Amino acid sequence: MGTHPQTPSESPNRNAAPVQLELVRQFVNTLDIDEGQDMLARPDTTKAWLVANQLLSPKTRVTEADRVRAVEFREALRELLSGHTVGQVGPNASKRFDGVVRDIPMALRVDETGWVRVDAAGKGFDAALGDILARTFASMENGTWQRMKACHDDTCRWAFYDHSKNRSSLWCDMAVCGNRNKVSAFRQRQAATKPRPKARKAAPASSSN
Repeated sequence: MGTHPQTPSESPNRNAAPVQLELVRQFVNTLDIDEGQDMLARPDTTKAWLVANQLLSPKTRVTEADRVRAVEFREALRELLSGHTVGQVGPNASKRFDGVVRDIPMALRVDETGWVRVDAAGKGFDAALGDILARTFASMENGTWQRMKACHDDTCRWAFYDHSKNRSSLWCDMAVCGNRNKVSAFRQRQAATKPRPKARKAAPASSSN
């Protein structure tokens, strides 16, 4: 769409999530499908994004295997968000997410009020992914997670926070993605109802005397 700002400190906009969850949204949006731009395309760019968002020390080395893990985590999150958009998370999305988070070290922590929370338990790159996962778990606890969605436009799938009262938003931008899908659906209906041209009848064979 060409309308997706993505910086280490993305400016507040109508798609923004609550503070703790916003970083998760920005992490999913490190891939701009429409523009073909991926901030996790290489180990160095992956490290740059994590460092810029204070999730990783500049001294930490990021390998190709780390990058692949980050991308798989991101896309597993996107699948869950797509499930939120249509109102049901499928078993394949759940299984994929389970497989990813199983390798991220996490621990239960008790704060000074006695509240138990899930927190990152690893170091370095593991801690960076753990921080994102901890924010996800926290949003599940406080009820904001279900409002995080992925744009229903397959050419976009931009993560956005649904601020509507009835949680019915499907598009990250109704004026762009929503309108584009409405036009596409209209054209498909028109094509389906357009009468096909009648086949020409074969001319009768001429009789010879």
